[in-house]
Amino acid sequence: MSKLNQDQIDSNLLKLSGWSYENEAISKQFQFKDFIEALSFVNAVGLESEKMDHHPDILMFAWNKVKITISTHSAGGVTDKDFSLAQKIEERIK
Repeated sequence: MSKLNQDQIDSNLLKLSGWSYENEAISKQFQFKDFIEALSFVNAVGLESEKMDHHPDILMFAWNKVKITISTHSAGGVTDKDFSLAQKIEERIK
């Protein structure tokens, strides 16, 4: 899987609400109504990530906030696989 260039990253980001690119990764912060909803989201992302064999960094902070950061370490940056996972995460929260 090859690393995307900046134009490709920018184009893909336009399709995802709230995601940003920084430090060779894409990320988004999510906020939920309570701890249980945030934890359920983390577990759902974990299961979907495992199915794809593509594991993001997941940071759960405060009692209702989660930050997801995705990159393809073997490619040294962002690939199509990262955007596929981000899209699946977006579908999970709708």
